[in-house]
Amino acid sequence: MASIRDLKKDINFVLGDIIEAVYFWEASTKTKDSKDGSKIIDKAIATFDDLIAKVNKKDVEKRSKHLVSVRKELEEKATELIGDLNKLS
Repeated sequence: MASIRDLKKDINFVLGDIIEAVYFWEASTKTKDSKDGSKIIDKAIATFDDLIAKVNKKDVEKRSKHLVSVRKELEEKATELIGDLNKLS
């Protein structure tokens, strides 16, 4: 199992890259502050907050299984956000 610090970094990098991709899409299509892009960014930020709170949760029975489920949830949410991003194009 990777360290908790690495999991937090992965959450930050993955969701940060999705937000950056939205900004790149807005810049390349000249649709600054689009409503659809803002929805994806808001969803990514909410996902970040939720996942970090789950990682920091100390009162779980089996911490390693809990962290594995958080990593899996990150993958699922990131895939969903990327799907939303691809629909913008």
